[in-house]
Amino acid sequence: MSSTLSLADLPAHDDSYSSISIQLRPFQPGDGEAFRRLNEAWIEKFFGLEEHDNEILRDPEGYVLAKGGHIFFAVADGVPVGCCGLIPIAEGVFEVAKMAVAESWQGRGIGRRILAYTIEQGRALGAGKLYLETNSRLANAIHLYQSLGFKHLPPKPSPYVRANVFMELVFDK
Repeated sequence: MSSTLSLADLPAHDDSYSSISIQLRPFQPGDGEAFRRLNEAWIEKFFGLEEHDNEILRDPEGYVLAKGGHIFFAVADGVPVGCCGLIPIAEGVFEVAKMAVAESWQGRGIGRRILAYTIEQGRALGAGKLYLETNSRLANAIHLYQSLGFKHLPPKPSPYVRANVFMELVFDK
C-alpha cells in the first residue's frame, strides 16, 4: 500500500446527499460545541462518557490545541458533520482521537475522508507515527483504521476503561 493518501482516491457520495459538498478544514473559533456534541453522541450511544472524555470535550482548545494538537472537521453546508483530532503524546507521535461522524451522515464515506485528511495532516506535521485506542465493539471503525494502514498493538494501560484495541500507523521515512 502506498504511504501517500489522496482524497481523490476516496469514494464519492452515492446517495441523496451527493449534491451536498463536504469540506474538510481545521478547527475554527466556535467549533468547540460541535466537537463536544458529535463525540458525546457516539460515546453515549455505545459506552457512556468517562472522565477523560469530559476533560477533552469540555475544553478542546485547552486540552488539544494549546498542547500542539489539531482538530479537523468535515462540514456540509456550513454545519460540522464529522471531526477527528490529533493529540501530541510524544515527540513525533500523535494520538488520533475523538473521531466522530453524525449518525445521519454515516455510510457516506465521511469517516474515511476525515480520517485520511487527519493522517495527511499528521504526516505534514512531521509525525513518525500515529496511535489510537478504540473498542472491539466498533468493528466498522477498526476496519476503517486497518484499511488506511493502522496495525494492531498489544494492550497497554489507558485512561479509558473501554479501550481494548490499540493500533498505530508508522510512516515510512
